Amino acid sequence: MKQYIKINRTDNVAVVIADSLQKGEVIELDNKQIILLNNIVRGHKFAITDIACGEDIVKYGYPIGHATQTIKAGEWVHSHNLETNLNDNLDYTYNHKSYEIAFKRQDNLRVMGYLRSNGTMGIRNELWIIPTVGCVNGQVQAIVERIKRECDCSHLDDVRAYTHNYGCSQLGEDHENTQKALAAIIKHPNAGGVLVLGLGCENNQTASLKEVLGNWDSKRVKFLVAQEVEDEIEEGFQICKDLIDNCRHDKREPLPLNLLRIGLKCGGSDGLSGITANPLVGLFSDWLIAQGGTTILTEVPEMFGAETILMDRATDKKIFEDTVKLINNFKTYFRKHNQPIYENPSPGNKAGGITTLEEKSLGCTQKGGAQPVVDVLGYCQPAIKQGLNLLQAPGNDLVAASALAMSGCQLVLFTTGRGTPFGAFVPTMKVATNTQLANFKSNWIDFNAGTLVEEASSAEVLSDFIAKIMATANGEKLKHEKAGFKEIAIFKTGVTL
Repeated sequence: MKQYIKINRTDNVAVVIADSLQKGEVIELDNKQIILLNNIVRGHKFAITDIACGEDIVKYGYPIGHATQTIKAGEWVHSHNLETNLNDNLDYTYNHKSYEIAFKRQDNLRVMGYLRSNGTMGIRNELWIIPTVGCVNGQVQAIVERIKRECDCSHLDDVRAYTHNYGCSQLGEDHENTQKALAAIIKHPNAGGVLVLGLGCENNQTASLKEVLGNWDSKRVKFLVAQEVEDEIEEGFQICKDLIDNCRHDKREPLPLNLLRIGLKCGGSDGLSGITANPLVGLFSDWLIAQGGTTILTEVPEMFGAETILMDRATDKKIFEDTVKLINNFKTYFRKHNQPIYENPSPGNKAGGITTLEEKSLGCTQKGGAQPVVDVLGYCQPAIKQGLNLLQAPGNDLVAASALAMSGCQLVLFTTGRGTPFGAFVPTMKVATNTQLANFKSNWIDFNAGTLVEEASSAEVLSDFIAKIMATANGEKLKHEKAGFKEIAIFKTGVTL
């Protein structure tokens, strides 16, 4: 097994992929010997040549910042001697680039999903109860508990109340975000039945929510206002019994892969994220797009420093300009709240070997593979163009994963070097960047990409990864689903009255 890796031929740092390397060890790289000057743990970087103060430090073939002091070959490179190059809004130029499709379309492939009346596909058949406002969170929970006690739900994958604290005392865009988010959840094809429970006096009235919702399947989605009935728990329970019976008619059937929409997300990243798990997800994205499917990449603040890679892959000038707006509008959002734009990575990222936002972003964006960017989506906007889409949402794990699902993703691929147990309201597959994490937190991790720096070939790992994703789409439950860890998180941007 390799102990270290130089990712790109132009890099002036290498990354430790063993558990650790010790001070004094001799490294053979680029036909020369380098003596390590520090103990260096997995995921962290060391210089492979002398680097002058102020000189760019290069990883993935791109600058990830500059040296704040002279760095000798063999020296540990991290926050003590490396600083970001990033600053405020930039001027961008469209330099269109295209790449060959590395995969062929396999016309015989199918996914066993649930075909909904609007032509979308669900990969789960669940009953959801959605409150319009946090004031009725207790009621929706009580209805779910009664259903689980008294009803036969063996034909359903889950019965779930998705509580939140919003729906009232919000203004403007903040209130609109809540309505768009709830509408997107209500219409999500992974739900075979949905009860929407309102209070009656909240800002988010069911009448206005229905306007945002637009067309919906009245057999699948029902509404109830608590202040209009004597016993909302009894009334809600009876409505749900009818929804449960209606779901008995839903059956999995073979459907084309062009109905599959997959979200791309990372969290708790480490120095191996951009070497193992994220490139693997990128290969899968390219493969799915070749089959006619759709992938969505978000975490806009974690595109800063690598945004030109995505901009250059825009299908045309308009998509390029939309991508520029996506990036600069998020920077404006940070400044509006008097927050530093580049206050990233997190403490966990730094402990895992990531030093600057450029470094994090260059690893993060690899999840988007190499195919063209076909569209730029607003928050909760559904993806309608086949291919790679970019989505307006922050880096926060649960908010971003929820946003991906709200744009129509039936499944989210979540790469992680540190591990996390959470799950969004759609299946959220945890992909470990390293074998140590996969073994230690086997109750969290669904797939190990760490074998990519061991003995496995990328073709073998990708084949296994595709098989795991297809099995999940066909009904196999992930670790967080078995544990019952599922939540929603709405992107809050404004004041609370």
